[in-house]
Amino acid sequence: MNDIFVAVLRRRLIYLAPDAPLDPDAALRSLGLDSMQAVDLVFDLEDELGVVLPDEAMNAATFATARNLWSAVSDAGASAGVRP
Repeated sequence: MNDIFVAVLRRRLIYLAPDAPLDPDAALRSLGLDSMQAVDLVFDLEDELGVVLPDEAMNAATFATARNLWSAVSDAGASAGVRP
């Protein structure tokens, strides 16, 4: 996970204290990411990292943890020739 990804994600995790570390395997839902936040997060990540997440990445498993989401973002970047 890179710094931009973590910074963008943290803005949507209302239950993660600003000084708390982001555990890559923590459930994002328990940290405050709901479905509306996830939609906004996708737009933010696409804008900030220059990637487009494919439709098949829009599922509960992708948004379950930061690690899963980073994997989808990385895969989207690699497919587009962008290094997130």
